[in-house]
Amino acid sequence: MADKRDYYETLGISKDATDTDIKKAYRKLAKKYHPDMNPGDESAEHKFKEATEAYEVLSDSSKRSKYDQFGHAAFGNGAGGAGGFSGGFDFSDVGDMFGDIFGDFFGGGGSRRRNANAPTRGASVKTSVTLDFKEAVFGVEKEIDVTISENCEECSGTGAKKGTSAETCPQCNGSGQVRYNQQTMFGNITSVKTCNRCNGAGKIIKEKCASCHGSGYVRKKKKIVVDIPAGIDNGQSIRLKGKGEPGTNGGPRGDLLVTVYIKQHEFFEREGNNIYYTLPISFAQAALGAELEVPTIDGKVKYEIKEGTQTHTRFRLRGKGVPHLRNPKVRGDQYITVVVDVPKKLNEKQKELLKEFSNTFGDSVKEGKKKKWYDKVIDAFE
Repeated sequence: MADKRDYYETLGISKDATDTDIKKAYRKLAKKYHPDMNPGDESAEHKFKEATEAYEVLSDSSKRSKYDQFGHAAFGNGAGGAGGFSGGFDFSDVGDMFGDIFGDFFGGGGSRRRNANAPTRGASVKTSVTLDFKEAVFGVEKEIDVTISENCEECSGTGAKKGTSAETCPQCNGSGQVRYNQQTMFGNITSVKTCNRCNGAGKIIKEKCASCHGSGYVRKKKKIVVDIPAGIDNGQSIRLKGKGEPGTNGGPRGDLLVTVYIKQHEFFEREGNNIYYTLPISFAQAALGAELEVPTIDGKVKYEIKEGTQTHTRFRLRGKGVPHLRNPKVRGDQYITVVVDVPKKLNEKQKELLKEFSNTFGDSVKEGKKKKWYDKVIDAFE
């Protein structure tokens, strides 16, 4: 028994591991080394058997107690018998576990398998709509074109040629599933697979409808009205329940997901529920103060700035922002950043006045070049 690995080491767990830890570790190794996942790999098969033997002992509290006390010697030639596996090993537990890992391969997961003929919800359809800045702020009703599947009018959705009907699949007798027996290291295992003759439909259409080619559906372009709520933001989606693809076997339709994209405004910027605007003002307005007209998403409003306002000063207009999506009665704010606009060109009189103004502060300013006689002539003609 010297060549046998420690069971805890085999599963990669500590000696104080819980039953949940043991099962989780075994599940991971079984999925990795199962022979069906590694066909022809003797090394993987050996590791799988090692892990299974370790799990058989450590998952049983009585066997685990004996192993902790006496090691491998507690079981003679193996974990519980001559072959290394105990005749009393609970294979239903492994079946349930492998049903989670490998799906339909092990019969233990049968209770979780979905009936192939059960009603199935239709797929969701994704599309998008582009809004103006103001439409997103206040909400709007939009009509969009969507191409989705509808029941074929020619065959009334049966998929069969008019005057004919679908027949029950002789291979699965209409269940959509076929059972197979397979000999494995655990014995004879029954697995359930989708019928390959009817592809799980349970019916076979011998003469298909020419309009839908047997699918029972045709693609159609439809116009759908979408009510865009006030305050929706760029990239958010609206779900229209039951407007997607039709379900199968009487299942409900899927949903229509409409993603909203918003055009950039000429001078407003949005961050969440607040709107930002940059307002250019003159030096005189900043120095002396002024009553200004400020554009908002609701229209122009009057706002008085104080004398001595510095450039990049920010003001707030409460309630002039974007409505909250969940509570449209509550709105964000609008923030105004004033920027002093320095004129690029001044006439001679304006320059002289600014120089006089500058002199009162003792500021040094650049002296303009004296114009020559021909410059004055050109100015006169201009």
